[in-house]
Amino acid sequence: MTAHEFAPPAAPVQGVAGALDVANRLFNRLRAAVVGRDDVIELILVALFADGHVLLEDYPGSGKTTLAKTLGLSILDDEPDDDIPSFRRIQFTPDLLPSDISGVNIFDVEANRFDFRRGPIFTYTLLADEINRTSPKVQSALLEAMAEKQVTVDNTTYRLDDLFFVIATQNPLDLAGTYPLPTAQLDRFLFKIRMEHISREDELNVLAPYPAPRENKVAELPGVTRTEVLEARQICREHVHVAKPIKECLVDIARATREDRSIISGVSTRALVFALPALQARAMFHRRDYVAPEDVAALAPFIFAHRVELVPGITDAHEIIRGCAAGPIETLNRASLRAAAQTA
Repeated sequence: MTAHEFAPPAAPVQGVAGALDVANRLFNRLRAAVVGRDDVIELILVALFADGHVLLEDYPGSGKTTLAKTLGLSILDDEPDDDIPSFRRIQFTPDLLPSDISGVNIFDVEANRFDFRRGPIFTYTLLADEINRTSPKVQSALLEAMAEKQVTVDNTTYRLDDLFFVIATQNPLDLAGTYPLPTAQLDRFLFKIRMEHISREDELNVLAPYPAPRENKVAELPGVTRTEVLEARQICREHVHVAKPIKECLVDIARATREDRSIISGVSTRALVFALPALQARAMFHRRDYVAPEDVAALAPFIFAHRVELVPGITDAHEIIRGCAAGPIETLNRASLRAAAQTA
């Protein structure tokens, strides 16, 4: 099935188990397309089900385009009237204009009116390639769309699809002629993920199927529908419990970042709000209907590290966040053990 074919409506997703089934179908397709990236795939799908967006720091040829394209083409259209492609890619360059991504009004001579021609931002999954190579004006236009799920052209607002999901990339090495995203704009991304080179064994597994295209194996696996993803997203929010000690732990981590001498600007309250659906989505991935301390420990560096500004000379934000989170997570673990002992 291609990106523009219509998929019949699937049965409604039921409970956390149903949401997990949707997540597993996507995970299996992405894993078949991109080898050795299971941890990255899980984080990207957690962001998808948490209604967030992802910024990847990667090297050329690391599989980001294949991953994003496979995700987009794995979400089948069951809304025959929207005419929205599943996947689009934008290669960001210094001469790009906001209208190049959002769309533009074209004058129809015969009808004597302007018609809006939608830009590539109207899609389910958008790969924003090398986002730091375009001007701040274009970056702001994309980040506004990410936050509001809408674009405004000539004072007219156009809604994006509810599923709209962005995977943006930037090269951590080649920084010449780039426009680095400021902290306030980085805050719009749920996760910032650094992709390292895969292991020797995984690289051999990448080469093993040659000359058979790996896409053939992906096509044999079942995909999901747009509605299933939206329903699974809602199930995570409504049926995965977030206990009060989890929220207290998040607040304590944020306060620790604001007091740490290695950090100039700590975690914002908005980051804590973004963290809750991410923790729920990860709990669902791990077959739980409640958020556990391990979810906080696993996601804290990816949620908070790109949202803090470090003092000059300190570069490892992940390590700083782990240090700030250690005490609150230890307190959370003790509270969980006491609660378990009381119910035993």
